[in-house]
Amino acid sequence: MAEEFSALVVDDEKNVADLLKLQLAEVGFYVDVANDGAVGINKIQSRRYDVILLDLKMPRINGLEVLKFARENQPDAQVLILTGYGDIKTAVDSIKMGAFDFITKPYNFDELLVSVNNALKMRRLIVDNRVMKMQLGEGKFELVGQSPALQNVVEVAMKVAPSDASVLITGPSGSGKELIAHLVHENSERAKEPFVALNCASIPDTLIESELFGHEKGAFTDAHTLKQGLAEIADGGTLFLDEVGDISYLVQPKLLRFIETGTFRRVGGTTEMSVNVRIVSATNKDLEHEVEEGKFREDLLYRLNVVHVEVPPLNQRREDIPLLVEHFLQKKQRTHRAKKISASALNLLLEYDWPGNIRELENVIERAAILAGGDEITVESIALSSKSKSTDLRKIPTRLSLAELEKIHIENVLKANGFNRNKSAKALGISLKTLYLKIKHYEIDTPNGKD
Repeated sequence: MAEEFSALVVDDEKNVADLLKLQLAEVGFYVDVANDGAVGINKIQSRRYDVILLDLKMPRINGLEVLKFARENQPDAQVLILTGYGDIKTAVDSIKMGAFDFITKPYNFDELLVSVNNALKMRRLIVDNRVMKMQLGEGKFELVGQSPALQNVVEVAMKVAPSDASVLITGPSGSGKELIAHLVHENSERAKEPFVALNCASIPDTLIESELFGHEKGAFTDAHTLKQGLAEIADGGTLFLDEVGDISYLVQPKLLRFIETGTFRRVGGTTEMSVNVRIVSATNKDLEHEVEEGKFREDLLYRLNVVHVEVPPLNQRREDIPLLVEHFLQKKQRTHRAKKISASALNLLLEYDWPGNIRELENVIERAAILAGGDEITVESIALSSKSKSTDLRKIPTRLSLAELEKIHIENVLKANGFNRNKSAKALGISLKTLYLKIKHYEIDTPNGKD
């Protein structure tokens, strides 16, 4: 197996349980054994399992009671019932209670292993579906830009990605910190596991512990059912703590202990849970200053800041603005007719200070694409914040001539379209012949250029 899965065998026949443990261990599983239902329930309370193989007939606590407890306390774990031929009706009833499958004794291990692997696939589908629902509306994460400042960030992120070290990403709001977090995850050995994000600034202090670690049924007034926390859902993958500088000071000691030990308790629970997650966090705050102010724990900062990645604001990577504009225009092409941007409008964007960074640029482009009367976005279509350091943007002397700006824009559109001249000419709103002439006039290098 490419990764180690965990299994629990609950069977009062010791020889059967020990043999099954040996067989599963040989194909790469971590296996625990319980020889009665009570011990099985204790183990389910103390450790998370991917799959549980459960005998039905046991003294004291039978298999159906253990199944019910497992479904309530580890809803993602897939339960396979081990049963004799005479218990088929009860086994079918167990499927209605949430068991994944049942295997008759004496079992053929190869057939049992097929069922176990199918159960693991089902568990993965359930987890992936939950993560996808959490990320609805966030869209596809794409890192756009070729500036030296951005490339330096990418280089650090790629170096740290293969390790399991905690990463702290800093930078102003809207600069793309979560994109860097995704880059780290997608280039790590955890890439096939969940990437789960928690925005610490958007959750009230009274609820953030429950959101992070989950809660037991009845833990507080509205806790009508058991809830898994995001730490549990991220097991095996990456837990991204966005705006970690805003996390409640009361929760910080529990977060510190979780990072140090990998263990936690659900709110209202007494059982230690254990998960294996990588911590990547981000903030727009100066956490060292927050430590000095007594608002953030110094020991927690050390745990989060094993590797520091600083994302520059957009006004320090202006070379990326034409590429980002083209990217946002193409992104809106699905619902709006494709538009191009005039040279003077792009020059205006290059001169602006961008206090809201990339997020502000995307909003400006989306609004301009809607308001532009024709197929071209002009200066008149662009509305910029008066909070920028530049108060009268249209009177600022340009740093680039229109010819220089046109050359940069054509180069960026060519790069964005893989140097396909037909696509680039269409995106620019000019004929293929005109594009050829401009490439020749500006002496633009087009490696692997193609029609």
